[in-house]
Order: sequence, then structure tokens, then C-alpha cells
Amino acid sequence: MAKLKIRPLGEKVLVKRVEAEDKTAGGIVLPDTAKEKPKRGVVQAVGDGKLLDSGQRSELQVKKGDQVLFSSYAGTEIKVEGEELLIMDESDILAIVE
Repeated sequence: MAKLKIRPLGEKVLVKRVEAEDKTAGGIVLPDTAKEKPKRGVVQAVGDGKLLDSGQRSELQVKKGDQVLFSSYAGTEIKVEGEELLIMDESDILAIVE
């Protein structure tokens, strides 16, 4: 079966969450039910940019491979070939982690 490719449209961004921490800062091991979903991820793909009134497209500030922080309820979760991904507006991204 061919590998499915997803290409976001417009100002949308495809993000893969990083894995949740298994331990607290104090060393306590957390079960899966107690783990909080991380608000950090890696950009997998970006759209072409927002279409402006002039007919041109604005350039996105993030690019593939960037590590980003996003808001708690950002995006729509999708599952592609067993991987959980998020599709969100670029405006839902709060910062790029350098």
C-alpha cells in the first residue's frame, strides 16, 4: 500500500506532538492515564500561506522541522497510518523552540 501524504492548505500547519514525559521532576513514574498531552511538537508540513487581497500569498513563519509550542486546544487531531497528528492554523502556534 502506498504511503499516505498530507499537504496542508493555506495557512494550515501539520504538527506531530513530542512524547509526553514518563517521570515528574521529582522522579515519580507517571501512568499513561496521568500524562498530560504535551503542547510541544515538530512541524511535519506547511501550507502555501494565507491568500491576501492582492492575490499574493503571505509567507509562513514556521517551516518543516521546526519545534513549536502551541495552545492547549489548538488544531484538529487526525490519525494517519497509526500516527497521531494535528492540523492547526499558524496563528495557534505560540513560539518556535530554538
